[in-house]
Amino acid sequence: MDQNVILEVKNLSLNYVTDDGTVYAVNDLNFVLHKGSTLCLVGETGAGKTSTAKAIMGILPHPQSKILSGEVLLEGEDLLKASKKRMQSVRGSKISMIFQDPMTSLNPVMRVSDQVAEVLRLHKAKSRIEAAKMAKEVLLQVGIKEDRITEYPHQFSGGMRQRVGIAMALACSPEILIADEPTTALDVTIQAQVLELMKELKKQYEMAMIMITHDLGIVADVCDYVAVMYAGSIVEYGDRRHIFTNAKHPYTIGLFGCIPDLSIEQEELIPIKGMTPDPSKKPKGCAFAPRCAYATEQCFQETPGNYEIEPGHWVRCLQFRGEDTENV
Repeated sequence: MDQNVILEVKNLSLNYVTDDGTVYAVNDLNFVLHKGSTLCLVGETGAGKTSTAKAIMGILPHPQSKILSGEVLLEGEDLLKASKKRMQSVRGSKISMIFQDPMTSLNPVMRVSDQVAEVLRLHKAKSRIEAAKMAKEVLLQVGIKEDRITEYPHQFSGGMRQRVGIAMALACSPEILIADEPTTALDVTIQAQVLELMKELKKQYEMAMIMITHDLGIVADVCDYVAVMYAGSIVEYGDRRHIFTNAKHPYTIGLFGCIPDLSIEQEELIPIKGMTPDPSKKPKGCAFAPRCAYATEQCFQETPGNYEIEPGHWVRCLQFRGEDTENV
């Protein structure tokens, strides 16, 4: 493994078995996370972003979830084969996660300082006094004033609760931070404050980060690398320059078409036609073909490979298959 790579996801596929049938959540997923960098997983609801994060964290629901294949390599160690005890030590100390809704991820009957202290006692074996002192320092660092650290989650606004969630995630100085749409429930002004705080803390703690979002504005602001997901697969991958100046996959281009351009006069946005495919029905051929303006008959029959169209820029689309591309 490249010494600059801290996390590698290889050929990950997972399903959910429900009373209504099998949900194909993630299909043959591959990506790497470099030390100190930020990778964005971008896509519509149901693309498999959160399922991917939960697989990395080892918190997929049981017995509904089933990992069919793949590896999640943390510095060479396959977390999918790790014991429960090992994963308990990894979560928080090596990899932490900030969840989408801070109200449901915090314990409503515990003071916020106690919740952060609990994380420290679990992973750093501190005494109650030491853990309380460190919890206070972390909460102050994320902007929670000293006279409020003994309050309960319901006494905080959404933005302040998310700051508590960030404090819990960073308490043990993890090497990787996974942020699952951390600003979705917040208004625009608070979103900007939380994102700026996360960028500052990421730099201070020298962490790598996986940011899960559907907001391309956030991608432009915080990410180094971008993986565009659709129906459980990565359809385009590259650095920020590749995606924002040279997007190639029809789905990625469609996402940009849904964003208003303030530099030109527009009467209406250009939506992506159709709906995302039913995750319980695995489509034949390219999953995006029914919504794609460039789809041919072959697209409905043949599953596209992953083609490197320029160094570090990969597209999963048959129109880029050729002698000058490499398929993996």
